[in-house]
Amino acid sequence: MDQITIKDLLLRTIIGINQEERKDRQDVLMNLTLEVDTRRAGESDDIEHAVNYRTLTKRIIRLVENSEFFLVEKLAAEIAAICLEDTRVARARVSVEKPGALRFARSVGVTIERSRDDA
Repeated sequence: MDQITIKDLLLRTIIGINQEERKDRQDVLMNLTLEVDTRRAGESDDIEHAVNYRTLTKRIIRLVENSEFFLVEKLAAEIAAICLEDTRVARARVSVEKPGALRFARSVGVTIERSRDDA
């Protein structure tokens, strides 16, 4: 299966379980890998045959910037669900990290994989 990758998407949102985390937006760093059959798009050179990752990214940005989840697991699951709404996406791997969330660690995060069967 072919892959589309979106690397280092850095956005700000309310995320966390502690009261101080619920006051101000924090950085979240996301990486996505989408398993897609790109053959038809590669042959036709037509955006209608491709996963439009610009449109997809705009939807993810809207979700993240307007959300107030407690857990990065929930945020990752919601992002994966958006990715799988496009029927051409067979599987989505989503990593969400909170830079500086743990003392002495660059970041903490979660990586999930969801498939069309999970949706």
